[in-house]
Amino acid sequence: MKRTLSLAAVALLCTAVQLSAQDAKMSFFLTSVGPGNGADLGGLAGADAHCATLAEAAGITGKSWHAYLSTAGEHGENARDRIGDGPWFNFEGVMVAQDVTNLHSEDNNLTKATVLDEAGHMVNGRGDDPNRHDILTGSNLDGTTFATGTDTPCGNWTRSDSAGTARVGHFDRTGGGDNPTSWNSAHSSRGCSQEDLRGSGGDGLVYCFAVDAAEGGAFKED
Repeated sequence: MKRTLSLAAVALLCTAVQLSAQDAKMSFFLTSVGPGNGADLGGLAGADAHCATLAEAAGITGKSWHAYLSTAGEHGENARDRIGDGPWFNFEGVMVAQDVTNLHSEDNNLTKATVLDEAGHMVNGRGDDPNRHDILTGSNLDGTTFATGTDTPCGNWTRSDSAGTARVGHFDRTGGGDNPTSWNSAHSSRGCSQEDLRGSGGDGLVYCFAVDAAEGGAFKED
């Protein structure tokens, strides 16, 4: 006997396919949680692994993830040089930046509504309780590291005490600091501990970019 799908079933199927396609396209997200040890992320390698773990848990496979973080010192790295070429899309398939130049310009599409976590959820910003809008970057406005000899990135992301500081950005593009509307270099944190980060409106979160964004990826079905 020939069976036909109801309009409701067809709509649900189309929605599922559309969501899967959006997820597969995702190449940028803000972490929903930090490792929980302040700005000690386990260095760049630990931060990258954290991005990959969250992406995998959200069902995004086939991509290589790097955290948007700069390190200082003799072998310091620039965050802008770690994240590939773009373009980058959020969970909903919305482009947040075309390339590295666009990302660090006033024309990027980073807002509270577009900077979603790995599961497509909005993150608390200024005015929400608790405020989590301070995002670890250790970077200048152009995505480069600070001068050699500074400890701005909390011992290159290995410290969780109150002695150092970390440069943070405001993902919701609002607040206080030297550059309150900057997504990557708004001000410095009070320290490197979890309490210090939370005290100035953060939670140890980082931006994650797929370095192979243009190559696409695979969505893992349940």
